[in-house]
Amino acid sequence: MPAPTTVQRITDCGIVAVLRADRPEAVVDIAEALLAGGVHAIEVTFTVPKAHQVLEAVADRLGGKIVLGAGTVLDPETARLAILAGAEFIVSPAINLETIELCRRYSKAVLPGALTPTEVLTAWQAGADVVKIFPSEITGPKYLKALHGPLPYIQLMPTGGVNLQTAADFLASGACALGVGGSLIDKQAVATGDMQRIADLAAQYVQIVQDFRARN
Repeated sequence: MPAPTTVQRITDCGIVAVLRADRPEAVVDIAEALLAGGVHAIEVTFTVPKAHQVLEAVADRLGGKIVLGAGTVLDPETARLAILAGAEFIVSPAINLETIELCRRYSKAVLPGALTPTEVLTAWQAGADVVKIFPSEITGPKYLKALHGPLPYIQLMPTGGVNLQTAADFLASGACALGVGGSLIDKQAVATGDMQRIADLAAQYVQIVQDFRARN
């Protein structure tokens, strides 16, 4: 059996942890806690100081145990830097056609951000593997369902507004995976070094995905 692709690994997990932190040295510990809780798709955003070095550190520590991505990638230069640092997938809040082209060139998965039907279709036709619906805290699960109806062949990942209360609704609306940030990577837990709290939250999200898929 062939090895699963990056996109398969992301969708199999069903949760992409969006990892932002003010202290780069905390990121590896957070990534390990997420993995302990069962979340193995982890996106380190380029809002993290020295993000490319952080990506390298996470890749060195966790290697093949996780599928590592880079987020808030706004241009092809940043995408290439992230890929060379170990990123296997690239996430953006918007569509940049040159970034999608570069990811195709390097055979890396790319998840550009979009909101309107026109933007979603533009991203998909340009070569997106998954289209990130952002900011989903504004639109919610009903909007995702409305998009999914006429575009069922496009893999959609809502990001923003996904929490323990809304996660199942987003999945029921057609999400292939969920991008989860602050409601998973609890700021207080990070500040106090309570990695068990993050692992516990990760396990709760994974359980929601598993329970939903078991019923459907």
